[in-house]
Amino acid sequence: MKIAIATDDGRTVSMHFGRAAHYAVLTVLDGVVVERELRDKFFPHGTVVEARHEPESGPHGTGPGSDTRHDQMAAAIADCSALICGGMGQGAYDRIAANGIRPIVTDLQNVDEAAIECAAGRIVDHSERLH
Repeated sequence: MKIAIATDDGRTVSMHFGRAAHYAVLTVLDGVVVERELRDKFFPHGTVVEARHEPESGPHGTGPGSDTRHDQMAAAIADCSALICGGMGQGAYDRIAANGIRPIVTDLQNVDEAAIECAAGRIVDHSERLH
């Protein structure tokens, strides 16, 4: 199973999907990480330090142009079954799912642990953390 994880350093799960600079893409087979790569992620907010969101009237990530931005973020991981992060907006969550990738919000911090738990079907999706 190939799993994408939002990250800045390749080792820890990013707490905010939209602000993460990369995806750690891990392939898990029989409970073991057998392949890994670090992919750049489309980053619509500029640099991490400058990251700001445009004002929105509805749930976070549902404003004008958000579907296009989220689709661009999903394009880099189209070959993955799931996307794991520590938090994300409702709009991103919905668009990632619309692209055929299972979005998962987790409290796990280690990239390898999150991927292994996901592949084993034990990871908990904390969708109550959507903002």
